[in-house]
Amino acid sequence: MSHVRRWILLCAALSATLAVAPARAAPCVEPASACTEWLSLPGAAGRLLLYRSYPLATRNDAVTHAIVVIHGRSRNADSYYRSALAAAFLAGALDNTLIIAPRFAAGSGRDDGGRGCRDKLASDEVGWACTGKEQWKNGGRAVTAAAVTSFDAVDEILRLLARRELFPNLKSVEIAGHSAGGQFTSRYAMANRIHESLPWPVSYVVANPSSYAYPDKLRPTAVAMRARYPTLAPGYQPVAKASQAPFVKFHDAKQCTGYDKWPYGLEQRTGYAAGVSDAALKRQLVTRPVTYLLGELDILPLYGFDQSCPAMAQGPTRLARGVAYARYVTEALGAPHRVVLVPACGHNARCMLGAEASLAVLFPKD
Repeated sequence: MSHVRRWILLCAALSATLAVAPARAAPCVEPASACTEWLSLPGAAGRLLLYRSYPLATRNDAVTHAIVVIHGRSRNADSYYRSALAAAFLAGALDNTLIIAPRFAAGSGRDDGGRGCRDKLASDEVGWACTGKEQWKNGGRAVTAAAVTSFDAVDEILRLLARRELFPNLKSVEIAGHSAGGQFTSRYAMANRIHESLPWPVSYVVANPSSYAYPDKLRPTAVAMRARYPTLAPGYQPVAKASQAPFVKFHDAKQCTGYDKWPYGLEQRTGYAAGVSDAALKRQLVTRPVTYLLGELDILPLYGFDQSCPAMAQGPTRLARGVAYARYVTEALGAPHRVVLVPACGHNARCMLGAEASLAVLFPKD
């Protein structure tokens, strides 16, 4: 056989191989119906809308990392999906990262900022409360399906990701939330009952929430809010005693009776967290990996800032509250949590997710 004939046969065989080889799927990068799926929720006659960068029912060997992004109080999952896509692009992680952004829609009531919650629910879409203790951001029960909570919904997303026949090379998962989504993520990290049963590590990224759940009656003083950078609003100068401890029993407990009630503390818990003991919540708070992304400029009472008495007991700004809470869990409780200050970012999800300081947190290298 001539060299030319052998070369022709080799090229033909290679062409046939390439023709049958499956092409790697491209990520879905539009916040439109083409990039959405519906998740059935256990125990509920309803479904949850998800934006996702790859199909969730198709085997994908390329995915090694997943990030579940929780939206803020506006329930604008499409916008958060875009922000996460932009961040993944900047991190060079679009091809190997599965991005999921669930929508916790609310079709009635008013949110904490006094705005109407008028999301248009699709057929059988589960609706959630946008005000009160049973809010979606606190792990509350669905308005349209009381047997399921918003934390149950994320549990179900994690169970889906754990199906090795679909994502055989998945190595790590992040749950990340900003603002009200940060509140969700902080409380989900300490409350969920699925963390230890998953086949890969899960970590939690808490960005700029308005409040946290303290596991005891201590609250921060001005000393706890001091840092190498300003944490207080311009012109705000609290009076600090020279010998003041960073954390003390809350001085106004008689007047501010809700300061230690869920979701600001552990008393009178509702929803998902009501089924978890105090001891388990405290243990899980300490042992689970959490990173606090804090915007350097998030020091103004804007964009749904919680000015209630229980929230103000935690500090006068979101940045001050984050600095104090991180100091509490790391120094007082011994949790191996970490703080990442995000320069030049205020209360803005696009800035927080896409900042250089955030990318290594959200998209860790394998």
